[in-house]
Amino acid sequence: MENIIKRPLLSEKASIQSEAGVYTFVVDRKANKIQIKKALEKMYGVEIVNINTINTASKPKMRYTSSRVVQGRTKPYKKAIVKVAEGEFIDVYGNV
Repeated sequence: MENIIKRPLLSEKASIQSEAGVYTFVVDRKANKIQIKKALEKMYGVEIVNINTINTASKPKMRYTSSRVVQGRTKPYKKAIVKVAEGEFIDVYGNV
């Protein structure tokens, strides 16, 4: 399965957690923890200690335009919260 890791999730909470060695990534919805761990270790060359995954549901969104109200939904996605070994880090801002 290719393209398991889609992108790092860059938010204020993720930035605070990265100081403690915890990083958040958006991953393929069909990927399991073992596949995510192997992909991250290969991609960044770090040792992964722990992985937690979260399936986020889609949410309804509305936008008011000049002609009408546009309704839709956000896309569902899967997050992986990864803890690396002590002393190691991942440069998530290098590829942005």
